[in-house]
Amino acid sequence: MDEYAVKMLPFQLRAIQKDWLAVSSTGDHVFLSEDQAKSLAQGHVSELPLLLQADLKAGFFTTSCAPSGSSRLLASRKAARRETLSSGPSLHIFVPTLQCAHSCQYCQVSRSLTDTKHTISHSALLAACDGVFESEAQALTIEFQGGDPLLRFDLVKSAITHIQERNRAEKRHIRFVIASTLHQLNSEMCDFLAQHGVYLSTSIDGPAHLHNRNRPIPGRNSYERTVAGIELARNRLGREFVSALMTTTKASLADPEAIVDEYVKLGFGEIFIRPLSSYGFAKRNQSLLGYRPEQFYGFYARALNRVLHWNAQGVELREVYASIILNKILSPFDAGYVDLQSPTGAGQSVLVYNYDGYVYPSDEARMLAETGDVSLRLGPIGSSLATLRQSPVHQQLIASSLVDEMDDCRNCAYQNFCAPNPVDAQAQFESMDIPALRTEHCQRHLWLFDYFFSALKHAEPDRLDLFHAWARPVADSEIMQCGE
Repeated sequence: MDEYAVKMLPFQLRAIQKDWLAVSSTGDHVFLSEDQAKSLAQGHVSELPLLLQADLKAGFFTTSCAPSGSSRLLASRKAARRETLSSGPSLHIFVPTLQCAHSCQYCQVSRSLTDTKHTISHSALLAACDGVFESEAQALTIEFQGGDPLLRFDLVKSAITHIQERNRAEKRHIRFVIASTLHQLNSEMCDFLAQHGVYLSTSIDGPAHLHNRNRPIPGRNSYERTVAGIELARNRLGREFVSALMTTTKASLADPEAIVDEYVKLGFGEIFIRPLSSYGFAKRNQSLLGYRPEQFYGFYARALNRVLHWNAQGVELREVYASIILNKILSPFDAGYVDLQSPTGAGQSVLVYNYDGYVYPSDEARMLAETGDVSLRLGPIGSSLATLRQSPVHQQLIASSLVDEMDDCRNCAYQNFCAPNPVDAQAQFESMDIPALRTEHCQRHLWLFDYFFSALKHAEPDRLDLFHAWARPVADSEIMQCGE
């Protein structure tokens, strides 16, 4: 056997404007000219420049025909991208209540401060706390969602205390997060949160006029009260314990620069430019709140340019969506973003213990239940993890998210980085078994990967260094959400 003979390995090609992109089965990539792409597609590797041939071998596009250890390395590289799925559920979302003072038009929560019908029972809460420890994951994030969990701080305290007491024997690494408007935050709460190292996540949709429009409360001072809560939390817990995110509505589209500038003004180091999701009242109010995917793409590009502008001025600000995409492209170790895992991370890396006494595979799945679609319930709180995993819903979620089984995905250049999202498909089409290309999830991520591969191809060295810094994994496997 000729030790210098070359064997082709699986890869995919994609044209991005005038550039050609090749991606191997390990997620390594190279940029090619049109002629080089044709030569590679035809297997004529010897016709390519020697340096490119070396890059193709290093990126597992080709391998030597002679026996070597490269097959073990290839298997290891592939396994590293799926490591987050094999470690068990690491994100556990508790929804103690749907009570909330806000009347956000894109939210699904109960619009009441006193409603007790939408609050978890104490027995179900403690059963959920015990269920967390059935996961094999050694690092666990416990996130409290709502509604606004601070309206039932008694339940939050009870859960944190119970989990901490049990963890004395379990010895897991546990991180607590509360997603809240912060309007109810007070010094007594801060004392407890500081004692247990609890992180806070809130929502800032932009300048005061936009935030108050998107997230109205009686008195029209939602923005001012949230900012006051941020300052109290920073003073009592530390700046690193408070984060924020935004949701893009139709009203947001006009001025992305002002939204980014607001995050700089408030001293945040991150901003997540998120599209509106088709859940809850957002789905019902599409004519008022919604927009075409192309409108979001233009908005996102302008917002990211503003983020990059501030970084060029020496202001450190990371755009989280960019970090998620760049982590997929540039890092061999996947950060575990639930929506882009295959098989899906919904139910595998995240579980939701809802106020209604049921376990759901993701935050979006429990939102569907608020509009009457309870098809994604995994089982009652208190069911064993093994029972939840064996449920027909969980099995269908997995079957509907396997890249290798999906016609639209198996030949896609981004199959290593992306995946179908069966929960989104259920929300959009009332079925998980929908061709991926029909879904907004697929269309949006095709655009995002095209956008960032093109940006990488044409980036100056300083910009490239920034992108590599952003590619380091973000704090959690799923970005915290508030009131959506």
